[in-house]
Amino acid sequence: MSHEQHQHHSEHAHHAHHGHGGGGVTWAAAAQATLHCLTGCAIGEILGMVLGTALGLHNGGTVVLSVLLAFVFGYALTMRGVLKAGLDVRTAVKVALAADTVSIIVMEIIDNTVMVTVPGAMDAGLGDALFWLALAGSLVLAFVLTVPVNRWMIGKGRGHAVVHAYHQH
Repeated sequence: MSHEQHQHHSEHAHHAHHGHGGGGVTWAAAAQATLHCLTGCAIGEILGMVLGTALGLHNGGTVVLSVLLAFVFGYALTMRGVLKAGLDVRTAVKVALAADTVSIIVMEIIDNTVMVTVPGAMDAGLGDALFWLALAGSLVLAFVLTVPVNRWMIGKGRGHAVVHAYHQH
């Protein structure tokens, strides 16, 4: 096999592993992508819930604040990585939007639904175990239910697959 053929074969195998070719996406790759997204979402979600609760915002205001901050932190973490890889800000914004929007939306629907439907969770204070248990449980459930979504998206060359091209190896 020539060097050029070997390089093409290696690139193909590498992309197939991450699902850019439509198949061969591992659950581990989907979980890793989801964990990355969850990190930004969790920072924003927790900060929003804490601020909304501490400021005495209405439940709706707290949820809106949490969702906005989840998007801000989710996109910011992705942009940090791709900017570090050398992308300009405009391209980094486009990559972050393409990579994370669906995943963040799914996570936010799940974790905010849990917070709103667990009796007393939104009205619990920051010192109440119910608040923290409901919030932690909502994030775990969001992770578990978003992994299959991300696996499907990576398999279609979307979501985290868009960011992968810019990762430094």
